[in-house]
Amino acid sequence: MIRKTRLFTPGPTPLLPAAQFAMAAADMHHRTPEFRALYQKVLAQLKVFVGTKNDVLLLSSSGTGAMEASVSNLTSPGDRVLVLTAGKFGERWVDLAKAFGCQVDVLKAPYGQTFDLAEVRKALKPEHRALFVQATETSTAVRHDVEALARLIQEVSPETLLVVDGITGLGTTHFDVDGWGIDILIGGSQKAVMIPPGLAYLSVSDKAWAAMEKSKNPRYYFDLRKERKNAVKGESAYTPAVALIAGLGAALDYIAGQAGGDLEKGRIALVNNAQVNAAATRAGLVALGFTLFAPTSPAAAATAVAVPEGMDSSDVVKALKTRFASVIANGQGEMKGKLFRVAHLGFFDFLDTIALLGAMEHIAKDTLKLPVQYGQAVAAAQQVYADAVKN
Repeated sequence: MIRKTRLFTPGPTPLLPAAQFAMAAADMHHRTPEFRALYQKVLAQLKVFVGTKNDVLLLSSSGTGAMEASVSNLTSPGDRVLVLTAGKFGERWVDLAKAFGCQVDVLKAPYGQTFDLAEVRKALKPEHRALFVQATETSTAVRHDVEALARLIQEVSPETLLVVDGITGLGTTHFDVDGWGIDILIGGSQKAVMIPPGLAYLSVSDKAWAAMEKSKNPRYYFDLRKERKNAVKGESAYTPAVALIAGLGAALDYIAGQAGGDLEKGRIALVNNAQVNAAATRAGLVALGFTLFAPTSPAAAATAVAVPEGMDSSDVVKALKTRFASVIANGQGEMKGKLFRVAHLGFFDFLDTIALLGAMEHIAKDTLKLPVQYGQAVAAAQQVYADAVKN
């Protein structure tokens, strides 16, 4: 049997063909009018994609580079910060803040759960320079309520900066960046914008720019003030990832094209697409007898699924790849072997969801020995899709 490789991982995600073509043709020098025009166009598109009037910057790095930049540009050694953590990427905020000498107060939620807002209220203090959180905790497929956190900051500690890792949240979650008061929102190229890893982007509020002038932490490559100054001229501070930027421009054009050339509407359609596919996937896997790992606050970027007691999620990951060349993600760290994760962000459509669930019916029946009737997962997903189209 012919097997077509399909990625269902929450990054890297499937590549957009138009972006691949654009990257292959991107042989321009980065200090030329041709590149400056492309760079300024992409920065303008990113503002629409993020949904903000704030500055949006591009960095040639993974999303973690933008996370580091957020800490180093906004804080000074000894500053007190609050980190909300419920998984491996929340723990990364803790490590980054400690690396730059911050006094880190940590509020934890169990893996698979989100935060109790009453507990956040107790933990948040006016002396906190910043609150760091994920929009989506990719390691557990949990969505955190960024809007509620933003309201809480405005009420309890309005000088505290809200810094959000939206690396898998952007393109899968609706944000009102300016209305809510998100000071920094971070995205990554290998997620919803459908190109390879290597670019990070982030929106920066006026409040955050003001804080940077007081920060005493060292920064050089990730000095956001340099990037802002150069972006006005259509340049980056250092050598940019030219081909990736060309691919990003093509991807944003594609997203706009899905809504008649309107990028804002295209962004909304992209988010809605992820949410429908996520709901259909959850319904299908539950119909097979699986248990959702994050049932109370599921993300649209990915779905985390616990395997039945006594089974190993690695067997599901390996069987899908061996039999169907479909790649899903295992659990991370202490969750390896306990859950698997299926992504829905970026260049996925409903037929991809149907294909995965059809394959999962075989894996559940043959590998996990679950009492499966062929078609039951697909039927559950079809109903979700039909309801979404109707509504």
